[in-house]
Amino acid sequence: MTVATKPQRRLKRRRRVRAKIRGSAERPRISVFRSNRGIFAQVIDDDGGRTLAAVAWTEPDLHSMGPMEHARRAGGILAERARAAGIETVVFDRGGYKYHGRVKAFADGAREGGLQF
Repeated sequence: MTVATKPQRRLKRRRRVRAKIRGSAERPRISVFRSNRGIFAQVIDDDGGRTLAAVAWTEPDLHSMGPMEHARRAGGILAERARAAGIETVVFDRGGYKYHGRVKAFADGAREGGLQF
């Protein structure tokens, strides 16, 4: 019996969630990646295989903030960019992470920005 490492367990959760969630042109998927230093997210049309909007913590507006602040602000920025692309409703893919902390703050920021999950 092998012992699964933390990244392997997250990948297994991520694949299980992705088997049930699919983004379309009408309702794309928000994919979240959380690193130790920041958060990255994309709005993805899985049918067309295109990224419609994206945000990264390395952007100048977010780089100097604390982790929770920049997660919430990144959600708001992504919501603005998605709405500019004509997207109102999305499917949230938490990427195998718990819906807690920075991932939850990001989702709350996106909701405040006007996206509906």
